Amino acid sequence: MIPVTIFAGGKLAVVGAGLSGLATARALQAGGANVVVWDDNDAGRRQAVDAGLSVEDLEHADFNQFAALVLAPGIPFTHPHPHWSVIKARAAGIEVIGDVELFFRARAASNVPSNVVAITGTNGKSTTTALTAHLLEAAGKDVALGGNIGKAVLDLEHFEPGRIYVLELSSYQIDLTPSLKPDAAALLNITPDHLDRHGSLAAYADVKARIFAQLEPNATAVIGVDDEPSQAIAETLQGPFSVKRIAIGRTVQNGVWAADATLIEMAGGQEVGRADLAGIGSLRGAHNWQNAAAAYALARSQGIDAKALQESLRRFGGLAHRMEQVARAGKILFVNDSKATNADAAGKALGSFEDIYWIAGGVAKDGGLSGLEPFYPRIARAYLIGDAAAAFSSQFGNAVPHVICESLERAVEQAADDASRSKAPEPVVLLSPACASFDQYANFGKRGDAFRDLVMQRTDVTRATG
Repeated sequence: MIPVTIFAGGKLAVVGAGLSGLATARALQAGGANVVVWDDNDAGRRQAVDAGLSVEDLEHADFNQFAALVLAPGIPFTHPHPHWSVIKARAAGIEVIGDVELFFRARAASNVPSNVVAITGTNGKSTTTALTAHLLEAAGKDVALGGNIGKAVLDLEHFEPGRIYVLELSSYQIDLTPSLKPDAAALLNITPDHLDRHGSLAAYADVKARIFAQLEPNATAVIGVDDEPSQAIAETLQGPFSVKRIAIGRTVQNGVWAADATLIEMAGGQEVGRADLAGIGSLRGAHNWQNAAAAYALARSQGIDAKALQESLRRFGGLAHRMEQVARAGKILFVNDSKATNADAAGKALGSFEDIYWIAGGVAKDGGLSGLEPFYPRIARAYLIGDAAAAFSSQFGNAVPHVICESLERAVEQAADDASRSKAPEPVVLLSPACASFDQYANFGKRGDAFRDLVMQRTDVTRATG
């Protein structure tokens, strides 16, 4: 835990008693603050009570007594309309911040020389964050990994000289962190997502760009330039810091570009290093080349030798629910990409394989499957589940052979049976839903776990490696 002492003796309101909210309350208490917690849901309030925290109905509290409101990132800050606690805080003239803001203020107050590497983007940020931490650890660095992945940021180990904090940051977290000042920062990509929480794509991009707003001399900005919003942000990046661009299929002057499963590091238009990704199952596909290129650039920003990175990349096992190779049944590969909750993310997986038996569906995002048409020739058959099944069937029409299965269990069974008759060298049963999970599962992790369990219950499978 990182005790937050900057509010010692003061009283703070924490709204949201999930993972980050509880960690925030504990860290503030450990730093000497008087903390009261509220959650709009009974389950959250029970969690706070079970954790020994003071729970108070803040909807009827006087916010003038508080030094600040610490808001959990999942609670609306601006759009579609501010949460009632935000309205009360603004009326009382107190600041509204998040747990990552407390982390950066605590770090500044500690005067301990530690580094922060921060990573954001619409897609790929979890893989990039985990890979960056892996590369740094493999090089012998003292690394703490957290934020929007794994541990809440204030549950990480306390500040120590030389420690590197590798943080995944969502747009919600950045929006609540006015003091965001990493030593290296990466923005991978921007595609339409969370627009209900930010109002427009332009506003969403503006929030993402704040990860670079306060970089100091000797800091590094790593930015993907393969989408228009990110490219536009890259053109504005000027300052005393270094800028490393990331691209797929085209060279860059300074940064890392990737082609044919190879990373090429460039400086001043000259190649200065490279790494081979061929055969690394956890980094399969062009989208993972982008993730690997960003992680490579971030590792280099922390002084890691380029030659040392090749073997470290090969030892990366990947993340659950993100192009996770679950098992094989003969030549059939079963892949769990449950994290693909929108069409753009599903397209990354579809572009990584050839003979695909695709399980898709759930709660569809705006546009449904729009944009995935170029991948249709790769799909041998689709198996549609959940609320979106009928709508997806209409979108496919006759373009993709498909069947409405409704349940994941039936989809896995039918997809495996069909794949067993394929003449392709590696037919792939792919769960990449292009949808949220809430119609059938509590979250994408539960959906992915269910897929994994259904696959491993089959008598003909062996667990995949790599």
